[in-house]
Amino acid sequence: MSTLTCGFIGLGLIGGSIAKAIRRSFPDAHLTAYDINDSSLRLAVQENVIDEISPAIGAPFSACDYIFLCAPVSHNAENLLILKDYLSPDTILTDVGSVKTDIHKRIESLGLEKQFIGGHPMTGSERFGYPNSQASLLENAYYILTPTDSVPEDMLNRYRDLAASLGAIPLILSYEEHDYVTAAISHLPHIIAASLVNLVRESDSQEGVMKMVAAGGFKDITRIASSSPAMWQQICLTNTENISKLLRDYIKSLTDILVCLDYRAEDALYDFFDTARNYRESFISAPNGPLKAEYVFTVDIADKPGAISAIASLLALHNVSIKNIGINHNREFAEGALRIEFYDRQALDTAVEVMAEHGYRLHTKQ
Repeated sequence: MSTLTCGFIGLGLIGGSIAKAIRRSFPDAHLTAYDINDSSLRLAVQENVIDEISPAIGAPFSACDYIFLCAPVSHNAENLLILKDYLSPDTILTDVGSVKTDIHKRIESLGLEKQFIGGHPMTGSERFGYPNSQASLLENAYYILTPTDSVPEDMLNRYRDLAASLGAIPLILSYEEHDYVTAAISHLPHIIAASLVNLVRESDSQEGVMKMVAAGGFKDITRIASSSPAMWQQICLTNTENISKLLRDYIKSLTDILVCLDYRAEDALYDFFDTARNYRESFISAPNGPLKAEYVFTVDIADKPGAISAIASLLALHNVSIKNIGINHNREFAEGALRIEFYDRQALDTAVEVMAEHGYRLHTKQ
C-alpha cells in the first residue's frame, strides 16, 4: 500500500485539525502545506504534523492523493487558478468551506468536476487559527461530502473512507441541499447569537449590569458570537439567498410570538416552548457538531481558600486533564458552584468516579 500524501492550502483551525487527524490515523502519511502565516507552518513542523512547507502553490502538490483547500473562501478562486497547472488527474480535490455553491460553480468553470468533492466537517470552535486546531475536533462530527455529478464512484468511496478513518461521520449531500441545511442550523444561529449580544450591548445600563450578570442561558446561546467576524461576513455574502429566506421565516416566527405575548395567549405560549423542547430533545448531540456534546459537571464546594486547587490537584493526580473551569456566579440554569469541563467522555467518567469517591456532590449534564 502506497504512502498517503496530502496537501493543504491554508492551515488554520479546520485545515490544522484535519492534518492532525490524518497524522494520528496515518503516522507515515506525507503532508505538505502552504499558508501565508509562516508561524502556523513552523509550529506544524515542530509538532511533526507537517512534513514539508511549500513556499508557494506549485510542484510539491503534484503528487498529492488529496488536496484540501482550507484558505478563506474569498481566496479559493485565485488559489485554484494557480493550482490547476499542478494537479494530477488522480488527485481528489476538496475544500472545507461551509458554503458550497460558489466553489462548485468555480470548479465547473475551470473544468475540474471529475476530481472535485466538496467537503465540510461540521465541527469547529469559537476560537480560530492553527494553534487552536486538534485532531479530536473531527471525532463523531458529521463530515458532509458534496460530490460533483462527474466524480467517479471510486473517488467518492475513497474520500468517504478517509473521513470515517479520521473518526468523522461521512454524509453525502448535493451542494444545494448542503447550503440550505447549513444556513438553518449554522449560519442563521450565528446571526441570531450576534444580534442578541448586540441587543444587550445597546440595552445595558451605563453601569453594565446586564453584562455583569450575563450567565446561564445567555452565555450558552451566544457562545458562537465569539467566532471570527471576517469568516462570518464571507459566509453571509456567499450563502445570502438561503440565509435571507430563513431569516425572513424566523422574523415572522418572532412576530407571531410577539402577538402571543401582547395578547397573553397562554396556550399558544405553552405550545411554543413545548414543541421547541420536544424537538430539541430529539437531537443527536455530536461532540463537535453544531450542537456540541459537553463533557462537563458542576460540583458543590465550600467557599474557602484552597477549595478549587484541591479539586484540580485531585484530578491531576489521576491524570485527568481539565479543559475549562469556572465559578457559577449566576445559578439561573446551573446547579453546583464550580463548573468543570473535560476534553472527552473518558476524562469525564474518570473525574466523576474520582470526585464521588472523595465525597464531592456532583451535578452532571445530561
